[in-house]
Amino acid sequence: MILFPNAKINLGLHVLSKRKDNFHNLETLMYPVGICDILEFIPSLEKETRLKLSGISVSGDMQSNLVYKAYILLKELYKLPPVQIHLHKIIPAGAGLGGGSSDAAFMLMGLNRFFDLGLSLDELKTHAASLGSDCSFFVENVPALASGKGEILVPATTYLKGYKLLLFFPGFPVSTAEAYGGIIPDPGKESLTSILEQGISTWRGNLVNDFEKTIFEKYPELRILKEGLYESGALYASMSGSGSAMYGLFDAEYVISPGLRKGLIWEGLLQE
Repeated sequence: MILFPNAKINLGLHVLSKRKDNFHNLETLMYPVGICDILEFIPSLEKETRLKLSGISVSGDMQSNLVYKAYILLKELYKLPPVQIHLHKIIPAGAGLGGGSSDAAFMLMGLNRFFDLGLSLDELKTHAASLGSDCSFFVENVPALASGKGEILVPATTYLKGYKLLLFFPGFPVSTAEAYGGIIPDPGKESLTSILEQGISTWRGNLVNDFEKTIFEKYPELRILKEGLYESGALYASMSGSGSAMYGLFDAEYVISPGLRKGLIWEGLLQE
């Protein structure tokens, strides 16, 4: 079975409070986008499951990879046989695009179909949430308002149909721990939904990703990239999630300088 786990971007990201479990309560709108990894698995004649990686380098051993963890989770519950897995990475890690989470969710869904496990969407989302906060989003894979740790999802009004998205990766990751290290939660913000409903023409300066403040201080090239997107005609530009990827939304012709374009990893017209 061959699957194409896609990325997501975040429209706004508010970190509201620190939880007793050391996670944070947040609110954000997660939106699926078209850049994809390639994930394949087939039944194996060997006694053990193997994971082969190619494409962009991924740190860590097989046991720490979320795709392998997704397989082990269902293997233990449903006594699955060994499989050979090949994951070709195209979505950069540490970019705030949810690539690892998407890989895990698609592995769960693929195993469910291939082995006819009969898991419902809710059951798949529960399993996905146990692997990572963003994983359950990719089960339904539609625009959704996320709260709690990111696992509480409500399908969202679509705001971006017809806009052009340009997605950039600066060549380095930002770890989740690094991003959260500089965060000061603020529960008193205007609600994200209220800001989104005012329309894209009002988002600049109002629709905020809370991680930008401290990450831009450490990596000023990201601030320069964001400013360059606005200078190129973006209606809105932002960092995605807690990582280093930046995106711009456009509704007309634009000219991207060669300096910006070298970091471009995906562009396309949004359909939802």
